[in-house]
This record gives sequence, structure tokens and C-alpha cells, in this order.
Amino acid sequence: MLRDLLERWPAYRQMAHGGDGTGREAMSERTRTLAPKFQDCEQTRSICPYCGVGCGQVIYHKNNELVAIEGDVDSPVSRGHLCPKGANTMELHTHPGRFYSVKYRRPFSDHWENLDLETAMDMIADRMWETREKSFVEEKNGERVMQCETYAHLGGATLDNEENYLIKKMFTGGMGMVCVSNQARI
Repeated sequence: MLRDLLERWPAYRQMAHGGDGTGREAMSERTRTLAPKFQDCEQTRSICPYCGVGCGQVIYHKNNELVAIEGDVDSPVSRGHLCPKGANTMELHTHPGRFYSVKYRRPFSDHWENLDLETAMDMIADRMWETREKSFVEEKNGERVMQCETYAHLGGATLDNEENYLIKKMFTGGMGMVCVSNQARI
């Protein structure tokens, strides 16, 4: 009976049967029967949306519902680790207080109103076009410039080089924008 009690203790098993403390001698009955946490879920590999580092994430989902989001151990960038923001990506998608509409405050208003995304995008496009129409300059000091100095574009940190290239071409070439920048100066 005492021997059975001692056999349940990993330190005793290591001394009695040898080993370096990382093999079967260190396992309890519970650790011998452990299974992957999300074994009945589908997995999708993705990239964290928060910054330009590009840490790998594994998204676990079942029946079209998010189950968990964890660091991807196969990612050469992050090797399974996520910063606090990346570790909370699931909450970004599932938090009960998440907004599903655009908050908009009209000029001189004292309150915010909810707009659907399509309406907000149309408002932005209309205002950009109006600004371009009012302030587009074809010539300056006798030289052809084809530019609009009254608006700018600031890209986000998650944009990659290809996306930034296309944004630069679209806004400078197509819209005549002079100031195009990106906040990802890593």
C-alpha cells in the first residue's frame, strides 16, 4: 500500500526507475491521458491583425463559431507567442460590446449616431470626390502638377508592401494626393 502511494509521486518514480524527470516517470495519470484542447475543431492559420510584425495565429472554429485563437507554433515569426493585443484577438471578434455599425457625429452635433458601413463608405467617397473637385490643381508656377493638397492618407501598420504600393499608386496617380504615409515604421 505504501509502495502504491509512493509510485504516484513523480520524484519517487524518477529515483526508483531512473530518468531525467521529463519522461514517463514525471507523468501523472492525468497527464498521460491529456488530449489536444481543441481536437474536435477545425483549424485555420492566420496572421494577427494588430501590427506589421505578422505573428502567426491558429483560429479554432466549429459549426461556424469561433472557439479560440492562439499563437501558431509553426510560425517562423512568433513561434507560438503573441503579445497581449494579439492574445486578445478572439475578444475583438466576440466581445458583447463590439460595435457593428459606424459611430458618426455630424458637425456641431452633441451626440453620436449609428450608420451602417455602406452609408459611411459612401459619405467618405462623396467627400473625397467633392474635395478633389474643389481643390485639384493642374498647374502651379507654370508647371503641370496634377495634384490635390487638401487631403492625405495615413496607412495602418498591418498593410504589407504590396498593399502600400497599390494605395500609393491609386491615391497619388488617380486622386492626385500629395501626402501619403504609413504609420508602420518598423
